[in-house]
Amino acid sequence: MTPGHPGPAESVGAEPDAADAAATFGVLLRAHRHAARLTQSELAARSGLGVRTVRDLEHGRAARPQRTTIELLATALGLTGRAVTDFYAAARGHLPQPPAPGRPDGYALPTPPELFGREEEVAALLTHLGTQPGLTTLVGLAGVGKSALALTAAHAARPRFPGGAVAISVAAGDAAADIREVLCAVLDVARPADLPVRLREPVLLMMDAADRSPEAFTEVLADLLATAPTLRVLASARAPLGLPGERVWPVGPLALPPAGIATLAEAEEHPASALFLARWRQVRRPSADVEVSALVALVRRLGGLPLAIELAAARGRVLDPAEMLARYGHRLLELGGADDLVTLRDVVTASYRLLEPRQRMALRSLSVFGYRWSIELAEELIGQRVDVVPALERLVDLGLVQVRGSGALRFVLLDVVREFAAEQAAAAGETEQIRDRHAEVFADFADRNAPAMAGATLAAAVARFDDVASDLWSALSYAAEHDPVTALRLAAKLPRWWRFRGRDQQGRQWLRRLLDDPRTADADPQLRAWADLGVMQLAAEHGAGQAELPRGEQALASFVLVGDIAGELAARGVLQAVQQAVGAFDEARRHGEATLALATRTGRVRDMAIAQNNLIWHDLRNADLAAAQRRLAAVERLAARSGEHELRALARANLAEVLRLEGRFDESARAGLQAVEMLAEAGDPSIHRRRVLGVVGLSYALDKRLPEAEKLLAEIRAQLGGPPVAESDSAEPGEDWHCAMIEATLAEQRGHRTLAAAWYAAAARRDGGPDLRDVAEALVGLVRTGADQEEALSRLWRLCESSGIVLTEWQRAQIG
Repeated sequence: MTPGHPGPAESVGAEPDAADAAATFGVLLRAHRHAARLTQSELAARSGLGVRTVRDLEHGRAARPQRTTIELLATALGLTGRAVTDFYAAARGHLPQPPAPGRPDGYALPTPPELFGREEEVAALLTHLGTQPGLTTLVGLAGVGKSALALTAAHAARPRFPGGAVAISVAAGDAAADIREVLCAVLDVARPADLPVRLREPVLLMMDAADRSPEAFTEVLADLLATAPTLRVLASARAPLGLPGERVWPVGPLALPPAGIATLAEAEEHPASALFLARWRQVRRPSADVEVSALVALVRRLGGLPLAIELAAARGRVLDPAEMLARYGHRLLELGGADDLVTLRDVVTASYRLLEPRQRMALRSLSVFGYRWSIELAEELIGQRVDVVPALERLVDLGLVQVRGSGALRFVLLDVVREFAAEQAAAAGETEQIRDRHAEVFADFADRNAPAMAGATLAAAVARFDDVASDLWSALSYAAEHDPVTALRLAAKLPRWWRFRGRDQQGRQWLRRLLDDPRTADADPQLRAWADLGVMQLAAEHGAGQAELPRGEQALASFVLVGDIAGELAARGVLQAVQQAVGAFDEARRHGEATLALATRTGRVRDMAIAQNNLIWHDLRNADLAAAQRRLAAVERLAARSGEHELRALARANLAEVLRLEGRFDESARAGLQAVEMLAEAGDPSIHRRRVLGVVGLSYALDKRLPEAEKLLAEIRAQLGGPPVAESDSAEPGEDWHCAMIEATLAEQRGHRTLAAAWYAAAARRDGGPDLRDVAEALVGLVRTGADQEEALSRLWRLCESSGIVLTEWQRAQIG
């Protein structure tokens, strides 16, 4: 025994030596830092100390720190009450007594932050924790809110765990021994060997940032779960930890506000914008005249990622949302930095580094998608280079890919992830290759789906195109510059979609530009023929079909030359419609009859039905009502065979019109009402329903069933968004034809000839609207009721002579 040094007996009850004291304080400091969910760097920044100072204190390499240092650390950790006393005692070399589990001033759970829009997730997580033992890991992109969700759920679950609920935060570089020491401190045991005894009662352990030191974490947790079957562990990590029995709980971004929000009160109702406003108010009070649309656009651009929202809101000290959107809207990765501990680039980079090379390549390729995409589209894009399903599983686990909804097109990248992945693709020299393949994928997509854009499958096909609209436009724009043949292949399949969405002029310009591009001159003649046909089809939508007739004739010749039956049928159908619109009725009928003959010869039942239906107009023009009825019977029979329920309904609607023209008004009304029911069952657009209601209403008026006619007139006007029916002594010049004719007939039946004549005159104003046969019928009414009958009669004969229209027997009888 060396003099001056106490022997073993003298050491009993004495203070520990400097090394033991430093080690004890280090364990306590680390426990408090973990409970506060801070890294060493974050604690150093918060306290104003150096990272090395914090690291040395935690590892026992600095004994008896200065009082100022202890004060800074205690303040930074937010210690109060008993925790402060123990902290100072440990720093002076006295061993503190750890508080009992659940004490509010000790190692209890930190106060959870305010959550926005996570109520259902918290409730589901509580149910899960009450029924599922072992490890549950909340996974997702850094900054998505895993820790806040876990802490809130742990707080709510505390009453269910008699052994208490505690939290620690794993630091980068922590060894298994470090984690065990912290667990001993927070669970109030002297050594790791005592942990199994302490954990006999059910305990909830929240372990934040478990993937900072995954090997040490999994080693400790595997031991604990093996010896403590009642232990519940709620961990947060960027990716699953891989322990047996682990239950993975993905955490996604906050729900976004819709684009049409107009007030701050409405923005408060949606979690992502509510979080932005809450954080913005911490640095500056929003003014009443804030540009809400810019705020909503900014939050949507941030993708509902809480960290991104908080970083943007922090800029609210000096910037308004519109300025933030202008400054950061196209460089989200730069948000953060300066006084912030991380940038969004750091967040995404950290998750990207967890990927294997092939998974990184997959993410870089997926960055080309504009919005939602499916597994099938991803497989077409990436090809055989990567097994897409496992790669997507990993990307979803890391929160780099989000799953929204349950349809096929359910995968999406947050804008910040897409921006980062696109940068990586550019750095790897892959951008051009990815964009080329993207254009080919969507040209193939259009080729597969365009044929379904007709008949009963029209609505579903249009919806499929709508779902990928941003990718279609992006692929078209890129390929037009770099691969015009692929662009032409894509554009040639889009005319029906463009027509349905009112983009006929834009689509026509695209097709003409691509057809005129010298680089497409040697493209497949059939491809160019479909594109030419598309130009004429789109031109007809805005009254310019006649200017494109040569293209249609050229397309027809090409299809006939190569024996493309589908192309020939389509070309003749479009040519018939255009020729009919420009008054070339005989030429239109020739195309219609050729279409019927070709469809009959090749056994195409649906095309036969359509051809018969189109030829009915010519029978009516010739007043051959018997022939029209025979065709209608054929249409109904053929439509039933081909399953075209909408076409059957339209045939029944046309029958109502034919019966009305024969003067069989009661039968016409019954057939029209049947057609309305059939159209509703087929999901037909309201424009057809309005037309049929107009036929029924006019039949009612002609049959002197005036109250029923007035009721239908009100319903039609309501659908058109027009004014309610009211007695008037004048006619509206822009009135719908059927409405004007019903008004005229009602006035005539009541003996108001002057008013009736005004309404008939309104119905006879063609202005590119009513069909020529409709104009002729309105003129018949004007002749019958007007003051200047000779002028009206002259107009009627000129119209019939120029168009070849023959009046029906009933119409001739009306004018004598």
